[in-house]
Amino acid sequence: MAGSDHGAGPGDGMRVAVVGGGAVGVTAAYDLAVAGAEVTLFEKGAIGSGASGRAAGVLYDAYAEDVDAEIGARALERFRTLSGTGEFAFTDCPYVMLAREGDDDLAEAIRGAAERMRVHDREVETVDRDELGERFPRLRVDDVDVAAVAHNAGWTAPGSYVTTVADLAASAGAEIRTDSEVAVSTAPPGVAVADEAPVRRRFDALVVAAGAHTKRLLADAGIAVPLKPYRVQALVSGRTFDGPMWYDASAGVYARPHPAGLLAGDGTVPVEADPDEWDRDADGWFLADVSGTLRDRAGHDPDVERAWAGLCTATPDGDPLLGEVADDVFVAAGWQGHGFMRAPATGEAIARQVLGEREGVPGFDPGRFDGDEAFEISEGMAVDTDADDGSEKRD
Repeated sequence: MAGSDHGAGPGDGMRVAVVGGGAVGVTAAYDLAVAGAEVTLFEKGAIGSGASGRAAGVLYDAYAEDVDAEIGARALERFRTLSGTGEFAFTDCPYVMLAREGDDDLAEAIRGAAERMRVHDREVETVDRDELGERFPRLRVDDVDVAAVAHNAGWTAPGSYVTTVADLAASAGAEIRTDSEVAVSTAPPGVAVADEAPVRRRFDALVVAAGAHTKRLLADAGIAVPLKPYRVQALVSGRTFDGPMWYDASAGVYARPHPAGLLAGDGTVPVEADPDEWDRDADGWFLADVSGTLRDRAGHDPDVERAWAGLCTATPDGDPLLGEVADDVFVAAGWQGHGFMRAPATGEAIARQVLGEREGVPGFDPGRFDGDEAFEISEGMAVDTDADDGSEKRD
């Protein structure tokens, strides 16, 4: 991924609007502009001010399903290629998933998921507690039943990706409009900017990648999609941590190195949130629970520098909505906590759909739903202990 002059290509002469200035939106805008399309990106606030700017920055391709593994691998390839451009940097770091003794279902699920990951050529190995302790002495392992180590993994500062790719998109010819709240329409695709009403700008294609606001934007245009925003939480500790990234499935807590020390979280609140009116501060129970797990798992007594909540979006089956919802109107949303880490690949995929270069990602077609489905929100990082094949839950 690099800068490029706006020129002839498969999108030459096509006018495309992208709504949403998060990681997926800026990637799609960049790819479309490089392909020759005339792109205008509309962002309600600042670039990366939504979910992408509050993401954890944990990156891996350790998925048990073939389509997820392929997308994860492509995303990491693009992250690595971009590293060193602007302020963006990708730091390689292994990712450990573990289950504690007594959590037999979780342990079996991790073993099964790791096996499926290897079937899909992911660099993942299963290790016992002794080997885990030898490799990663910063982790407490005496209560570990089983662990899986993913080697094709790393971390980054999510905001740096979004701003870097937005700059590349602008260099490739895209118009980036911030502080531009819009309404969208279909037949033909169009966008009305709030401070320009009642003027409506028409486009040849429209991509809605507005995160938690996607459902409302499309509903106002007469398109129903089954999406529910929900809160997740994270903190940054100022104490040094030089271990791997890890996810304690028994506790439901993840952690990774951070320039200030350590970043940790999950803190899923499985209740639908208002995308405009929601608590952006971390809850007291979250701080207590995660701090306890950090002490227990990594001997890390956190010095909390900051803590926050972000919004993720859920779907009925845990897979995203990525594709066409009306003629030349496309949606890219519903990542359930895995949106940023797959953004370079999913942004690329939706751009290629708009250009007519591919039909879509199998299993992610939004047409699989009617839009009015009732469903419960589940934790995004959870391992699925009910899967027949022991695969990781794709939330």
